[in-house]
Amino acid sequence: MPSSVETLEFQAETRQLLRLVIHSIYSNKDIFLRELISNASDALDKLRLESLTGSLAGVDISDLHILLEVDSDARTLTVRDNGIGMTRDDLVELIGTIAKSGTAGLLEKIKESKDAATTESLIGQFGVGFYSAFMVADKVTVHTRRAGTDSGTQWESDGEGSYTIRAADDLPVGTSVTLHLKPADSEDGLADYLSESKIRQIVKRYSDFIRWPIRMATDRTDADDKATSDLDTLNSMKALWARPRSEVTEHEYNEFYQQISHDWLPPAETIHMRAEGTFEYEALLFIPSQAPFDLYSRESKSGVQLYVKRVFIMDDCEALMPNYLRFVKGVVDAHDLSLNVSRELLQHDRQIQGVRRRLVKKVLGALKDMQAKDAERYAKVWAQFGRALKEGLLEDTDNTEALLELVSAASTHDPAKTTTLREYVERMKDGQNTIYYLTGETRAMVENSPHMEAFAAKGYEVLILTDPIDEVWVDQVPAFDGHRLQSIAKGQVDLDESADGDKETDADKAQREQDFAALLPWLTTTLSDHVKQVRLSSRLTTSAACIVGDAHDVTPTLEKMYRAMGQEMPTVKRILELNPTHPLITALRTAHHADAEAPALKEIAELIYGSALLAEGGDLPDPARFTRLLTDHLTRTL
Repeated sequence: MPSSVETLEFQAETRQLLRLVIHSIYSNKDIFLRELISNASDALDKLRLESLTGSLAGVDISDLHILLEVDSDARTLTVRDNGIGMTRDDLVELIGTIAKSGTAGLLEKIKESKDAATTESLIGQFGVGFYSAFMVADKVTVHTRRAGTDSGTQWESDGEGSYTIRAADDLPVGTSVTLHLKPADSEDGLADYLSESKIRQIVKRYSDFIRWPIRMATDRTDADDKATSDLDTLNSMKALWARPRSEVTEHEYNEFYQQISHDWLPPAETIHMRAEGTFEYEALLFIPSQAPFDLYSRESKSGVQLYVKRVFIMDDCEALMPNYLRFVKGVVDAHDLSLNVSRELLQHDRQIQGVRRRLVKKVLGALKDMQAKDAERYAKVWAQFGRALKEGLLEDTDNTEALLELVSAASTHDPAKTTTLREYVERMKDGQNTIYYLTGETRAMVENSPHMEAFAAKGYEVLILTDPIDEVWVDQVPAFDGHRLQSIAKGQVDLDESADGDKETDADKAQREQDFAALLPWLTTTLSDHVKQVRLSSRLTTSAACIVGDAHDVTPTLEKMYRAMGQEMPTVKRILELNPTHPLITALRTAHHADAEAPALKEIAELIYGSALLAEGGDLPDPARFTRLLTDHLTRTL
């Protein structure tokens, strides 16, 4: 006697909900197979657990697996497992959840969602995994029998108005989901899911690290042209991150890194971690040896992949790693996330934010250990990724101190080696409380800057910062280890010593100010189109003049950068400092004292300003006028 068939109607709201799932939510229909394989893997996990601890103790679990079966004639694809299986009530409760949960209120929320990602996150709460099968199938049939029971159940639906459920005899333990596939349609994103190569591709991308073997019968022809069929295992099952570090070889780490990064070089550092507690996850991260070509392009993406229970969820998961660590490659496998989690949901998930904080601290800690234990290797990593790490000083205030410890910069201490801020502080002169630096386009330009003269003469070390981002982060970071960072091209610099080491007395300073009391205001007025003040300098020993900014002024280089990005910037007038001991300046003072109205004095003032601008690598406001004035004055001296 045939078993009775029970037909259950979908609610009206649920029918609309299903249409959204089937036709509107996912642009990539391949994920249906990921979802079904994940469900099968869960069933195998449950049977294994029950066989060890529950009422099914002693059940044979020697060959737990997932089997994919293709029937080209019937146009069906079956995903079969020998896991825990389901009873009739389980089917209604688990697979029928969406039918029981449809409400007008939920549907209204989904309809109001502005983007597919948000809608996806809402539907992900109501069984979308199984129902994603209807994106590619006209009809889905489920046969299942729970371990420890004698009878099985069949569930079937076309995803439209109803589903049927009936008892089924002679079923093996486990579950099979048979999809009666729609025809391939490239315009609708429907691939040929009967194709062996397509199935292999999907499994490799999404389910390669599932712990259970995923098998499929493969037809082959032997040497005698005889057709044979063999069972191939499609997935590697080698989730290195799930194994203890002591059991993984360096070769395996390098091989896995090359697989996910497409980099032929081994990584500079491997970070393998496991977190247990309220939110469990494993992470396997790599710091590359060489920067990718697109590291500083707008299209550059994060290199961390997200898995949930070994099921691939997404590439380039920005929620797990900040932008300045985008060069880090690897995987994070979370145990307690939904497979249907969206990028938008991840960005606001507290647990994911906690994972991100721990991952960042782990990466920065690994770099710090490398710096301490292998300075040569660290120097190579910094050369590749230092500029990106310095972006973190602008983005990540929680880790400012850790990032400052990693900063490595050229300095006047050693022309061949860089230095850390910690090493700089350890070498500071007695009584020195300031970390001095100078930014510029090249090391040669910085070293030859007039601003360096007094510091070189008096033995003060100066950091040489030539990355464009250096112009920005030094203004955002007030101090390191209690020592203020100061540009030697900004503000007042008083080293309180003359070049020969003798301290200048207050009387000497007062006399000098008196000697130049008439010249400085005159020069300030004469050059008012270019500078806001002319004053005497304590930072010059050989040059006649230099240009400096106020302590909080934007530097000329940063001003150019902002303008290049299309930002309107007011012109910042700077300060002209004069060397009171230079023959040109003393001669100008004498000439001004003799005849303050002499026409040549204004031209000399322009030449002094232009020379100081050129000495720091700046752009002349009127190069043609400067050249003519210089030529005229040179001619008159011959």
